[in-house]
Amino acid sequence: MLRSLATACLLCAACFSLETHGQAPVPLRAAGSLTTIELSPLLVAADKIYPGQISIINGGIPAIMSGMVDVATNAETQLLRQSVDDPDLRVIFTVAESFYRIVARKSAGIRRIADLKGKRITTPRNTSAHYYLVKMLATAHLAETDVTLVNINPVTEMSTALKDGRVDAVAMWEPEAERAIAAVGSDAIVLQDRRVYRELFNLNTSAKVLADPAKRHAVVELLRSLIASSQRIRQQPRQYWPLIASKLNYTVETVSRSWPDLRYAGGLVPDLLDVMTEEEVWVAKERNRTPRTRSQLASLIDRSLLDEALRKPLAPATKTH
Repeated sequence: MLRSLATACLLCAACFSLETHGQAPVPLRAAGSLTTIELSPLLVAADKIYPGQISIINGGIPAIMSGMVDVATNAETQLLRQSVDDPDLRVIFTVAESFYRIVARKSAGIRRIADLKGKRITTPRNTSAHYYLVKMLATAHLAETDVTLVNINPVTEMSTALKDGRVDAVAMWEPEAERAIAAVGSDAIVLQDRRVYRELFNLNTSAKVLADPAKRHAVVELLRSLIASSQRIRQQPRQYWPLIASKLNYTVETVSRSWPDLRYAGGLVPDLLDVMTEEEVWVAKERNRTPRTRSQLASLIDRSLLDEALRKPLAPATKTH
């Protein structure tokens, strides 16, 4: 009797240890844009570091809302748009900071932002790139109505459209901005001001997912893995460029040339709420609604998981293939 009780206690202790020390997190489902280099820390974490099973599909926050995934990456722009319909959405980690560029053709008479007036520009509507374009136009006292927006789908064809002359400029995230530069060669002019705006490419989840203790534990383990992968790619980026390139179907050269316009801090950026509060005005206008207050937006940020992830080091287990 006592021996059976002791055995049961040992089994319970072992289970508790597995649950609390990250050795056996439940499988996680993730979504992210498989065309963006911003996804790099998640790709490295999933392939090299995360101690459990994780699958990554192409997508974003809508995949959380539909229940297809547990976590998803997206710009803060999409969190602001989608959280009106689903207030249970939460941002929990900044995977990347991306400094956008407008790439234009000098042969179209473009040398500065003011020269964009009357020109044809492609950018994905209602996205962070669209927001960046509007902010950049404002620096030259131009409005969105002063240019002609041209839809190019898929977005990976924007560089081709610039080369073919269907558009005069591209406002886009990496690596399409870099691909646009390569496409037009010496005819390219790059317009960039990092002070105007940087995209915050965040990891998001929902209160529903976090209400499940096993899922929450797995997400915390993922954050630990993201902290580690961010550090690795900051310190030795060249070591991981081949993996990132193969996952995204780009050349290593494209990844390496885009790299300087991205930053991987490995946490939640301190000005996240400031960026969201300012950008909410633009998003609300686009959707014809009243902007939410700063305190309302603050409820979308959950720092508790990152705090938990930082309280203890990542489990030593690393994936082998």
